[in-house]
Amino acid sequence: MKYIIFDFDGTLADSTAVFASAWNTLAQKYKFKGIELKEIESLKKLSIADRSKLFDFPMYKLPMILPQFYRLYRQSLNDVHLYDGIKEVLMEIDKRGYKILIISSNSKENILEFLKMNAIHCVSNVLCSNRIFGKDKVIKKFLKDSNITPSEVLYIGDEQRDIVACKKAGVPIIWVGWGYDAIEVIQQEEPEYKVATPQEILTII
Repeated sequence: MKYIIFDFDGTLADSTAVFASAWNTLAQKYKFKGIELKEIESLKKLSIADRSKLFDFPMYKLPMILPQFYRLYRQSLNDVHLYDGIKEVLMEIDKRGYKILIISSNSKENILEFLKMNAIHCVSNVLCSNRIFGKDKVIKKFLKDSNITPSEVLYIGDEQRDIVACKKAGVPIIWVGWGYDAIEVIQQEEPEYKVATPQEILTII
């Protein structure tokens, strides 16, 4: 194993409040249903498709909404925080000689700025998908461009779509329990590993 790939939102970065705020701004503009922070925990138990129904949001509008969403996200970057213990885990992984990447559907500009603000210097590359369900293509392209096999990579993410993407790419995944999808949503996808704390990531590695 040579590369450890992290998802960003919900895995490294706690952006719940910023996500809700950006969504509510767009919901007001386009007449979708807004999110209340007290709803967040129950939303984690719903799939993306079920959430879109709940908020009267047609999924086909995602390509139009996402660029605006991440621009609003950028304006509130100061309110996005690293999960407790994550920075230490990243530093330890780097110390052990693995290369660290981030693959996300957030914008590269947002992620690089966040890493700079939090003095994280051990991430060797940030790759982004402009579609929320396009991570498998980004992973496959990375494997091909780097001339490595899926067994040389470990992915760490928090959502059902991360697990689905990894299965398509043949890459093992650690699912983290502190992110945006509850265990009820991801259980049937059968991730290779599940963790409840950042420290457990090091044990599995």
